[in-house]
Amino acid sequence: MIMGDTCTRGCRFCYVKSGKPEPLDPLEPLKVARSVKEMNLDYVTITSVDRDDLPDGGASHFAATIRAVKKFNPSTIVEVLIPDFQGSLSAIREIVNAGPEVVAHNIETVRRLTPKVRDRRAGYEQSLFVLKSIKDINPRIVTKSSILLGFGEDFEEVIEAMKDLRSVGVDILVLSQYLRPSKKHLPVAKMYSMSEFKRLADIGYKIGFKYVVAHPLARTSYKAREAYYHAIRGGI
Repeated sequence: MIMGDTCTRGCRFCYVKSGKPEPLDPLEPLKVARSVKEMNLDYVTITSVDRDDLPDGGASHFAATIRAVKKFNPSTIVEVLIPDFQGSLSAIREIVNAGPEVVAHNIETVRRLTPKVRDRRAGYEQSLFVLKSIKDINPRIVTKSSILLGFGEDFEEVIEAMKDLRSVGVDILVLSQYLRPSKKHLPVAKMYSMSEFKRLADIGYKIGFKYVVAHPLARTSYKAREAYYHAIRGGI
C-alpha cells in the first residue's frame, strides 16, 4: 500500500485509519521498485489509501510507482487497485498510461447500500465510470472489481451489481464476505454459505466474467496471478 497509512475517507466497513495524511514520500516509487526486485516478484499488486487532499488524488505518484516498478522489473506483471480519484478522467488516464497490466477498482457493495457503506465522496455510478474509462482508454487492460457481501443486500441486488460491472467491461470479479473489523463499523447482516458463493460464481460466468473469485475470505488480490492469466486467455 502506497501514499501512506492514513485515508482521507471514512468508509463504514474499512479498518484503514482515517484522518489527515502525511506528505508523500518522493522516494516511495523507487523504494517500491527496489523491494519488488529484491523479492524477485513476477507478479505484484499495488494499492493505496484515498488522498483527496492532493490536487490529482495522488494519481501522478501512483503512476510514478508503476513506471519505477516496470523500469527495474521489466518482466513483472503489475496489478494496481486504485481509488476513484473523484471521477477525474485525467487521473484515470495517467494511471492507465503508466502501463499496468491489471487495474482494479472496487464497487464494494450494491447500488442501494452504497450511501450507507461507503464514504459520501464515493459513488456507485462514479465507480462504474472509473471502470468504464479504463477500458475506453485502453481496451487491452484487464479490469477487476470486488463486491463485499453481508451488508443487507438482496440476492437479486448482487446479480444486478454483477451485471452493471460486466456492462462496463470488467473482466475479473471478486466476491467475498464482509467481516466487521470493530464495533465501530457496520454490523454483519448476513453470513453467506459456500453454496451461495458457488451459485453467484456460476451466475458470474454466465454473465460473462472471464474469472470469478467467490469465497468468504477472498479479497481483491486473492488469486490475482491466476485470475490474470485466465483473463488474458479468454476465461475458463
